[in-house]
Amino acid sequence: MRYYVLDRGDQLSIELSEQFHKLAAERGFQLDAESPEIVVSIGGDGTMLHAFHTFIDHIPDVAFVGIHTGHLGFYADWKADELADLVTFMAGESSTSDRHPKIVKYPLIELDIQTKSGTTHHTVLNEFTLKGTDGTTVVVQVDINDEIFEMFRGDGICVSTPSGSTAYNKALGGAMVHPTIEALQIAEIASINNRIYRTLGSSLMLPKHHHCDIHSRKPQKLQLTMDHLNMSFDDLISIRCQVSKHQVSFARYRPYPFWNRVRQSFLG
Repeated sequence: MRYYVLDRGDQLSIELSEQFHKLAAERGFQLDAESPEIVVSIGGDGTMLHAFHTFIDHIPDVAFVGIHTGHLGFYADWKADELADLVTFMAGESSTSDRHPKIVKYPLIELDIQTKSGTTHHTVLNEFTLKGTDGTTVVVQVDINDEIFEMFRGDGICVSTPSGSTAYNKALGGAMVHPTIEALQIAEIASINNRIYRTLGSSLMLPKHHHCDIHSRKPQKLQLTMDHLNMSFDDLISIRCQVSKHQVSFARYRPYPFWNRVRQSFLG
């Protein structure tokens, strides 16, 4: 098995990373930073996002496993004190395990960002948000399937994947969506609604065969945050977003249903 490990950098995560390497070597696993089959993230959801973007060019060929060293994460199946058990499962040594894990796939969002200098392509696992950087109202036109839907005025817009629907989207009043549903969710951030300006005022979901275009409609400084990555623009023309044709893979060595994650994270 070819593997790679990314850790958060705190003392516990580093120690667990070293322990994993030792146990992996004892079982003949091959450390491979270029083309691993399994990428192990040790830390939190932020560490998993970092791991995802580190191997973004290998998404069809790699699966991820998360070990959380803090609060329970949505992308982490294993606790710090279960690391040895995880390696046992990965090696196929457990009486209840198979050497080949169940591969669970989650939808992603792809973006085409057009500026005056050209177009760039990006993929996100959790969400992207578009906000102003100078405290002024963001003004953008939202088109769905090439037809004008609304003219948005407010603090910004958040577009999330189903797995990212439990993060910022939830705080904005959006729905939590099971990752088997291939869709994206658009949520408004503090929209302006009065007798002059109107927006839908509710989050909405688009299926995988639809797309949304967000057009900048005034000279404005904008910040685009994609998962944990930030980009600033003063020349944004538009952003096209849609469900990606690719999906991210997670290696499951034991069942951990999505709604169990939701219950444990938010209800205890």
